[in-house]
Amino acid sequence: MVAPLQIYILARSRESLAEAGQLLSPDRFVVCLGTTVEESLVQLRDRGAQIDCLVTEDALLKPWLPALAEAGILLPVVVVASAADPSDHSLTHQPWAEVYHSAVVVLSSDHLGQLEAAITRAIQQFLALPASPVLPPIAAAAAIPELLSAQQGRLTDKLKARLGYLGVYYKRNPEYFLRNMSQVDRDALLNQLKIDYRKIVLGYFSNDANLNPNIDAFVNQAFMADVSVSLIVEMHMDLMDEFSKQLKLEGRSEEILLDYRLTLIDVIAHLCEMYRRSIPREP
Repeated sequence: MVAPLQIYILARSRESLAEAGQLLSPDRFVVCLGTTVEESLVQLRDRGAQIDCLVTEDALLKPWLPALAEAGILLPVVVVASAADPSDHSLTHQPWAEVYHSAVVVLSSDHLGQLEAAITRAIQQFLALPASPVLPPIAAAAAIPELLSAQQGRLTDKLKARLGYLGVYYKRNPEYFLRNMSQVDRDALLNQLKIDYRKIVLGYFSNDANLNPNIDAFVNQAFMADVSVSLIVEMHMDLMDEFSKQLKLEGRSEEILLDYRLTLIDVIAHLCEMYRRSIPREP
């Protein structure tokens, strides 16, 4: 049996919680409820690894997101904004990106019928986050990439099980494809991918416990952005050229770099498998 997605809803009243919860299919979602920031933090510390998406009201956003970041709880978020004054929460205004991450989807309160679609978008954006998306000065900042990678991997596994191999693991949005990004976003993503790939290469032949999660996170991000295999190869070759120059300066042999072809093969194999399974099978 496929596990349903678990949604945590934080609202100021039980009536609001009940209304939102009733909009989600019980076959696809399990809804957990909270009415105070303090209550939610206690519950999420205990069950955060099981929760797949957070839903909250705009009035609770300001105190909640910094508290979540401080606690190292990283999850997709849907914000239900007041229909009376939607300008304060337009899609172009993202104050949460400075204290949490950018995988936050705004839904007007008069469009609650689209809650499932908003949850879908939030999870999709969360899976496409780079390894270091969180900016607040939190005590556990060094652990953020590992926390994010683990949460992305858990969500991806659940979505694989839910969708099977009949289509993509999760619906990708062409808006987040590399070729459709603005030049600024494109450069930022490529730079992050290069940093993440370098980390994979340097840890590939060590006893790095985070190697497999790092590979999974890198491949997942590349897949969600529709990055081509040839671009990964180019990234690898540029890195090997950099290492080669350094080895020459140190008077050392470059032959060791040949071993890192295994790293490239491993990463490409993972990425190609995701692309292969994203092609719908014949009925």
